[in-house]
Amino acid sequence: MNGKLLGIVLIIVGVALVAWGYNIYDSAESQLGRALSGETPIEAWVGMVGGALCVALGVFKVK
Repeated sequence: MNGKLLGIVLIIVGVALVAWGYNIYDSAESQLGRALSGETPIEAWVGMVGGALCVALGVFKVK
């Protein structure tokens, strides 16, 4: 039971991190920066990749 609860929490946190990372990636400031320099903010990568890892680990824990 405790492992499943941890898995559910990881899934929720992961989805929130992915959403946060995408919001940063899609912001006007980020779009302007990508247009001028071609670089994506590191916060966007950390949010999306970290969130995906949390979701994957959470799904593994729930099963």
